[in-house]
Amino acid sequence: MRVAVLCLLGTGYRAACPPGVDPVRFGRALAEDVTDVLAALSGVDVAIVADTSTLDDARAVAMPGTPILELPTMDSAVAELARRGYSEAAFFTPDVPDLPALLAAKPFSGLSTSDAAVVPGHRDGLVALATRLPPPRWLPVGLHLDTPGAVQRLRAAAPTPGDLAIAPAWRRVRVPADLAALDPALEGWEVTRALLSGQ
Repeated sequence: MRVAVLCLLGTGYRAACPPGVDPVRFGRALAEDVTDVLAALSGVDVAIVADTSTLDDARAVAMPGTPILELPTMDSAVAELARRGYSEAAFFTPDVPDLPALLAAKPFSGLSTSDAAVVPGHRDGLVALATRLPPPRWLPVGLHLDTPGAVQRLRAAAPTPGDLAIAPAWRRVRVPADLAALDPALEGWEVTRALLSGQ
């Protein structure tokens, strides 16, 4: 079984909120758009991991029946998902509202030949981190999607280059200036698009 997990740990995904927009509504718009992308993946369950600071956001964007795991770290979420019988899990940041579905599927295809897979962020951090469950022993403890130099740390930890699959990078919306890179011609990101246009 495979699960795609929206990772709401801390409220950093609100940081790109432009002036005049409510940060909570903004963060939820980003998260809802990513949830829609994950829900479109074939053969994949969707779950949300949230901590106490983001639990209300998780409840606001969760589709009916979506499990919400109230846990403090990705490590604890990995352990819980393995306990629930999943064989593969991919964790996604909420600050990629225009993430293409084909790229969202890449971490899972990477796990067909590797123990772990990533979609890097354009500048740093990760858009997604996927792992087989239980996770490989070499996967660093304490790693999360905002870890500086995450791809380099994973490359250094992997016993061989083939143990880590690396998909093409994608842009994250981390500061207000990043909003200018959202492409109106791309499908998706409907909720964020409507909020920013004042609808």
